[in-house]
Order: sequence, then C-alpha cells, then structure tokens
Amino acid sequence: MKFNFAVIIPMANEQEDFHPFVDILIEVLNMLDCGRVYFVVDNVSKYNTLELCNKLSSNDKRFTAIWAPENKNVVKGYKEALKNKHEFIIEMDACLSHDPKALPMFLRVLNEGNECAFGSRFINGGSICDSTWKRTFISKFGTILSNVLLGSKMCDMTSGYQGFHAPIVEKFVQYGLLSKAHFYQTELRYLLRKSRYAEIPIHYRAPSPSVSRKAVYNSFAVLFHYLIVRLKFKAQLIK
Repeated sequence: MKFNFAVIIPMANEQEDFHPFVDILIEVLNMLDCGRVYFVVDNVSKYNTLELCNKLSSNDKRFTAIWAPENKNVVKGYKEALKNKHEFIIEMDACLSHDPKALPMFLRVLNEGNECAFGSRFINGGSICDSTWKRTFISKFGTILSNVLLGSKMCDMTSGYQGFHAPIVEKFVQYGLLSKAHFYQTELRYLLRKSRYAEIPIHYRAPSPSVSRKAVYNSFAVLFHYLIVRLKFKAQLIK
C-alpha cells in the first residue's frame, strides 16, 4: 500500500552525518515507493547543511529544502506539508538520532485509525544509546514531571519522533504553541492527550551532550503555565 505522507526534518549543522542519514532515508523511501521529505534549515546552522540539502533536492525530487531564517523551522515544515496536501505528516530528527527504518511502523499505526503516533524510548522495544546520564535523566524526569503535573499518561513525553493525520496538524499549527525549544514536543503531547494515539517503540541516539539553560527555563515556564490552567479547571486541549 502506498501512503501520501511527508517527513519533516529540522536540520542544524548536520554535515557530518548528512550522507549516512540520507542513505538510510532513501533506502526506506525506495522500499515504500512513496513519500516526500522536507528538510528545514534555519539560522542555527552555521556550516554547509543548507548547501547539502539544496544539492540533494535538485537531484532527487522527493526531497525539498526549506530555508527558515525566522527560526520557527518545525512549524514552517508542517505548513509546507499541509500546502501540498499530504495525508500523514511525520516529524523526526536528523543526524541519525532517529532511525528512518521506523517510518513504516509510524505509517501503519496512523493508517490503523490513530490520529497521532508518538515515538517512545521508554516502552518495551524502545531504547536510548550514546547518551550522557544527564541527558537521559532529563528525558525521564521530564516525562514523570509532566505526567504528574499535567495529568497526562504517556510513557515518553519528550520524544521528537511523531506523526499525525493532516487535520490534527492543521489544528496545532494554528493553535499558537507557547514553547520555543525542546518542550514543544511535551506541550503537543499534553494538548493532544485526548486524541486517538498510540506510542511506538523507537531507538534513540543522542549525540548532543546537553540541553541549553534557556531551553530548560522555557520548558519549566510552559509546564507551570499549563499546571496553573489545569488547577483552575480550565485544562486545555486541541480538539
């Protein structure tokens, strides 16, 4: 079965692992015989990542390079996929953090009636490797804290490998998310907690040694915003 799907991949300084990552991605696209990939590059990338993406897109029309200097690259990628009327839209990290070979599993879960498919490192079959204890602790602690304070029930609230039906994407790109960094994934899972979703085991490789203080501060600010809203019995949802 062929799926009308898009893959959104934020790119920043990915020149080192670009070709190994793309080779696996092309292998998966060839196997599925369908799909389109949107590389979104913003001002964070200081080297030749944009040049590599543009070169690939000129040689293989399944790939599109998007320049997003306003640094809201994920949302811009989602909007481009909506404009091109893809049925399923999947977001993943580059630099081999997320395995492209999991894409068929995301498509299967979305095709089975789930509105959302969330990658999870903390369920049976999932894992984290090449990560510092600090980075792993932040991910696990963030999940526990979010579930306790916000009333969500997911096993992994901080993973960035996720897929959606297009109508769900339309709703959240218009919603006005508060997060400016890594907490974006947690905010989205909280707001979509009442949707039809499934968690998918993923293997995650974390080459980045740390998370910036600015990102951590923003995460806590957004978390406590939604906690206060919840305590006022006005818990928010994307419906």
